[in-house]
Amino acid sequence: MPAPAFRPLPHVTATLLALSAFAAQAQNAAPAAQPQAGVLPTITVNAAADASAEGLTKPYAGGQVARGGRIGILGNQDNMDTPFSINSYTQELIANTQAQSIGDVLLNDPGVRVARGFGNFQQTYFVRGFPVASDDVAYNGLYGLVPRQYMAAELVERVEVFRGASAFLNGAGSGATSGGGLGGLINVVPKRAASEPLTEITAGVESSQQGYLAADISRRFGPDQSTGIRLNVAGRDGGTGVGDEKAQLGLVSVGLDWRSSNVRLSADFGYQNHELKASQPSVTLAAGIPVPRAPDASKGFAQPWTFSNERDTFATVRGEVDITQSITAWAAVGGRQGRERAAFAPPTLLSLDGATTAYRFDNERDDNIATGEIGIRGKFKTGSVGHTVTASGSIFSSDSNVNYGLSNNFANNLYYPYAVPPLATPFTGSFGESIKNTSFAIGDTMSFWDDRILLTLGARDQKIEDETFGPFGTAYSSSKTSPMGGLVVKATKEISIYGNYIEGLVKGDTAQGVNVINQGQVFAPYVAKQKEVGVKYDGGSFGGALSYFTTGKPSAYVQNGVYGVFGEQRNKGVELTVYGEATKGLRVLGGVTFLDAKMVSTPGGLQDGNRVIGVPKQQANFGVDWDVPGVRNLSLNGRVIYTSSVYADGANLQQVPSWTRFDIGARYLIDIGNNRLLTLRARIDNLTNKSYWASAGGYPGFGYLTLGTPRTFSLTGTINF
Repeated sequence: MPAPAFRPLPHVTATLLALSAFAAQAQNAAPAAQPQAGVLPTITVNAAADASAEGLTKPYAGGQVARGGRIGILGNQDNMDTPFSINSYTQELIANTQAQSIGDVLLNDPGVRVARGFGNFQQTYFVRGFPVASDDVAYNGLYGLVPRQYMAAELVERVEVFRGASAFLNGAGSGATSGGGLGGLINVVPKRAASEPLTEITAGVESSQQGYLAADISRRFGPDQSTGIRLNVAGRDGGTGVGDEKAQLGLVSVGLDWRSSNVRLSADFGYQNHELKASQPSVTLAAGIPVPRAPDASKGFAQPWTFSNERDTFATVRGEVDITQSITAWAAVGGRQGRERAAFAPPTLLSLDGATTAYRFDNERDDNIATGEIGIRGKFKTGSVGHTVTASGSIFSSDSNVNYGLSNNFANNLYYPYAVPPLATPFTGSFGESIKNTSFAIGDTMSFWDDRILLTLGARDQKIEDETFGPFGTAYSSSKTSPMGGLVVKATKEISIYGNYIEGLVKGDTAQGVNVINQGQVFAPYVAKQKEVGVKYDGGSFGGALSYFTTGKPSAYVQNGVYGVFGEQRNKGVELTVYGEATKGLRVLGGVTFLDAKMVSTPGGLQDGNRVIGVPKQQANFGVDWDVPGVRNLSLNGRVIYTSSVYADGANLQQVPSWTRFDIGARYLIDIGNNRLLTLRARIDNLTNKSYWASAGGYPGFGYLTLGTPRTFSLTGTINF
């Protein structure tokens, strides 16, 4: 059932004007004590822990990133103590950049590029050159709970990006079958009630008269404030600045937590309804067609009858108990029901004059996910060596059913599109998939020399079961043990040197195809092997990291009539990240990644040494957030995103040009007395209105193109009661 119509534009405009007028009146009637010049008044809301003793890691100087984040079963750790690369983006950054989705948050990460799923509007993220689908994103450590195609930013407190393979750390999940977890993992952290009461109302407008309303409310109860509740409600509706595209969002989430001296419990319940109409489809290139110039991004070429509706309901419960002062056990369970209904018409470009062919593709999909984990962690010493031993078991179960319909082809033009009547879909079919993954892991972090040397060793045994139903049904069951080793040497208080060996795990293929003599043979899971070394710096207010990594992943193809694992993809690169407060009132965030992602062994050696589809050689982000001197309570921010050229085909004949995008924003805080604020935020994304191909591919082996978004304006006002 679709969400009720939400058309708040007139009310939003009136609300913004009313908030400004109320703030001005409050200042005149009862002026609050003025802050010192250059110091912004602020409401201090410290994010509370959920059911974990460590709680959230503290924000780093500048407030845009945290000092650390979740390292799988090893729990929350400080960046300087872990042998891995991680960035954790805070609610402050999400709010100040007016991010609408997880993909918008990841525009700040120099190691990630946002792409799209195959044939739909699913967000996919390239991390270290390997795709991570949005349904491989973890929610508070559990796979499969976030909405499959799009997750609104209002649902999360933080977005954590773990760079690197993660089979040992995160265990069985949908990523074990779809390929996630090879280059990285994305974990989102739900919101919790903080120590101070919070009541925030936000209203906003965007290009093409899209309206937005949201509320964020939290309270703690009891004589010791042991019980907390946080409620988030948001709605968005209207045009997007792309032709006749319409987007509608409705969501509700509730986060609960309770704690005593040795027990911590938390629960989350969420509902999201996301609807798109006439959204810009991906473009596939016919063989031999060079990459065309990007059409005007503000003029849509979608058919008016295309749409994509996604509705998800999810819930999770987590508990943790201190058995003794040095032993803690935990358990978590969660589930999601997702329903998708869509009609797509993705064009294939036939010539550089824009001639295309397309067909209507109707899709109905239902997902039922159940997932859980249990674990225990203990700390002890053997002589002068400290140990933190963790053991954990996990399970992931998914049942998906898909019905689809296909029409005949119809002609059109990319640069001069025209509407065609909705076509019938006489070619129909259905299929289903059932996934069940189980695993057990154990690890030990040993500390030496007054905790200046940290050595972590561990392994996870994982079983992957996958059965598909339909015209090409297959059954798959296989197991694999994934080891891990990591070392941190704290050379000084400010510098940590680290290295790791860790593996990623992907379901092996089943031999199939015309004239394949080993038809039906099931291959063991593919192992991606990562080696990484790096150095981290923490100067108190400014930090960063420099790392080198290499990851090899096997690939399969047919050779002499036999389907087998004959090929390999090898990604290696250098990453540099910086963050913090460079000087008082100047916050920086960004970095650069140099990637060399190549096919090492291909059929007949014809594509040996070619670059992997959709992976650039260089990508860089740099953002600044600046408190304007002499203009109290005004801050300006800017961001530049650069991506070098990529290829849309394995033969490396279809080269997609590089692109650079500029975004700017501003915010102004008005103190309305009694420690209350009105925050006005304005933003322009893609300032120069550049039309560009933002990505190629996102699903292994395919190089479809996705057009970047046009110049987009947004204005919001947030009042804290």
